[in-house]
Amino acid sequence: MFAGGGNPFGRALYGRVVTTTDLRLRPLRESDEAVLRDAQTVMAEDHFEFIFGLTLEATLASVIARTERARSGVMLPPGRVPATFLLAEVGGEIVGRTSIRHRLNSFLFGYGGHIGYGVLPPFRRRGYATEILRQSLVIARSVGVGRALVSCEENNEASARTIERCGGVRDPERVAGQPESIRRYWID
Repeated sequence: MFAGGGNPFGRALYGRVVTTTDLRLRPLRESDEAVLRDAQTVMAEDHFEFIFGLTLEATLASVIARTERARSGVMLPPGRVPATFLLAEVGGEIVGRTSIRHRLNSFLFGYGGHIGYGVLPPFRRRGYATEILRQSLVIARSVGVGRALVSCEENNEASARTIERCGGVRDPERVAGQPESIRRYWID
């Protein structure tokens, strides 16, 4: 299942104390390819796309180029908004990722929000999701997002708690096109 055999997630982290303050958000690197392809496979089991557009046919170099264009708002495909895509790393290990949308379109307003984040299964329940979201909010503010919309699946209690820990207040209003299974939160 994993390139080179075994589980590449968590090798260096097990057996030592790592705090959420050790978490850093950083851009993708071509040297990440094997780990990212493994992460893509693992997260697909949760119906979550870890790296947008990383398919068997796509090279990581092409994905990196696309994320740079998205960050700059250059040559965006229809329906896309400028966005910053970063990996979450602790001690040299990729533990998760975030996508920070610089503005909302109708789909993101009803479903995705300004920030979408994910933590790889071996690293869950360690506070990394909260730290990823906290750092993502700082970046969102730096690109002009005032009030951030963050959403999660209705049955994802862990994500709901993460959003609430970061100041999220649930929006009781439903918007056109919003699935019943989505909770929307605003963070000032």
